[in-house]
Amino acid sequence: MENKITREQAHEILMKYMKGENYIQHSYAVEAIMKGIAKRLAPDDVEYWGVVGLLHDLDEEQCDWQHDMSVHGPTSVEILKKEGFDDKVLGDAIKAHNPKCGMKARTKLQYAILAADPMSGFVKAVAQIYPDKKIASVKHKSVMKRFNELRFASGANRDYMEAIEFTGLSLDDLIDIALEEMGAIADVLGL
Repeated sequence: MENKITREQAHEILMKYMKGENYIQHSYAVEAIMKGIAKRLAPDDVEYWGVVGLLHDLDEEQCDWQHDMSVHGPTSVEILKKEGFDDKVLGDAIKAHNPKCGMKARTKLQYAILAADPMSGFVKAVAQIYPDKKIASVKHKSVMKRFNELRFASGANRDYMEAIEFTGLSLDDLIDIALEEMGAIADVLGL
């Protein structure tokens, strides 16, 4: 694949277009989970899968997705093209994390980002209910328990998280990966 974006280039672009601290932390969390998934599914492409996670919400502050979800994803692809990166694999994965833009996940990479995105927020929501609000306190069992309480973090799309099964990994695997990888960068995430 020609002109494959590096982590440094991706981070530079992210910082150019994204200013909100919560959005940036979310991008780091999804990057970490994607790298964790890649260690199991695509060990030669860990950095690249991480970049997909890092850039999946690149357009968050650049388009009016609150009123029209179909623009969230395609706008990121346009930004990347403008920055000199016309990478169909990367672009399609970014679009696949938001099926409302018309892109349905079909590859392991696409299913991984679809599942990693809500899982990062879900794990953070579980950590927030602990007295110390630290991811280190969160156990797999608590995440599973909350997952089955549909009122808890009701905005987190459980179907998308369960879509990890299309990669050959289980929801349990995804939870373990999220806890481990987000835990490893807990200081960066403020968790």
